[in-house]
Amino acid sequence: MQMWKYILKRLFFGLVTLFALAAITFFLMHEIPGSPFAGETSHVSAAVREKLISHYGLDKSTGEQFVIYLGNALKGDFGTSLNRKGMMVADIISNGLPVTAALGACAFGLAIFVGILLGTVAAFTKRRWVSSCVTFFATVGVSVPGFLFALFLMVIFGLLLDWLPLVGLTSWKHYIMPSIALALGPIANICRLTRSSLQEQLRQDYMVLARSKGTSQIKVIVRHALKNAMIPVVTSAGPLLATLLTGSFVVESMFSIPGIGAEFVNSVSSRDYTMIMALTIMYGAMIIVAGILTDIISAMLDPRVRLK
Repeated sequence: MQMWKYILKRLFFGLVTLFALAAITFFLMHEIPGSPFAGETSHVSAAVREKLISHYGLDKSTGEQFVIYLGNALKGDFGTSLNRKGMMVADIISNGLPVTAALGACAFGLAIFVGILLGTVAAFTKRRWVSSCVTFFATVGVSVPGFLFALFLMVIFGLLLDWLPLVGLTSWKHYIMPSIALALGPIANICRLTRSSLQEQLRQDYMVLARSKGTSQIKVIVRHALKNAMIPVVTSAGPLLATLLTGSFVVESMFSIPGIGAEFVNSVSSRDYTMIMALTIMYGAMIIVAGILTDIISAMLDPRVRLK
């Protein structure tokens, strides 16, 4: 019962947060100088320009536009793209999001698995060179931008060795390089979190007691240390999942992946109001849901975490 109350409470505050995010984005967006029709109306008459503005309801007050938009959004209607005439925003997102989500899911799974594995090895190894190598990798992963690492992968494995395809996303081989490029930074962060958390757990009394009983190293890691050390990792995994599922414009552009990442940048540069709003609401909803799932998993991993 307490869990359900917590979930409902978080959902309520999540909806309030999402409303505030939508309102702030909407009003700030309309305060920015410029028009979504600036490029295409430069050579048309004032009458045609006014007709376009009236057709999309931009002649109404900002508050009235927001109320109309919010009412339509609650029905699942996010309007027509102002930049791509005749195309519904929901259709554009539904075409690109599954591609980006599939790539993001691969990158997320890779980041979690490799990051936890490397962090565990670095925390428990007695070989200094192994720990140093993992630390070096984590430093490189944080320091090197994803697009630069993607370029390195393309040159080595795509051009010189010709092992992997360079563009598109039609087979499992196409997922390898962009997934690794997206996962490099998260792997480094998760590795560092896992290592520091495990090292802290090793100093706890229950760990000393478990090892003094002659419990094998593997059992100590799996049954005791790793489970309790996952709390910080799970906390960071929620926002990471939402970020990866919404894609990376640079990586998707480099590998010619028809995902949703490019829409985040293009919609702002072209002042496509309806697209900006839909993407903001989608991203905010993902962050909120990921946060709730993160808290629930944390409580399941550690009963000492109280959901209030």
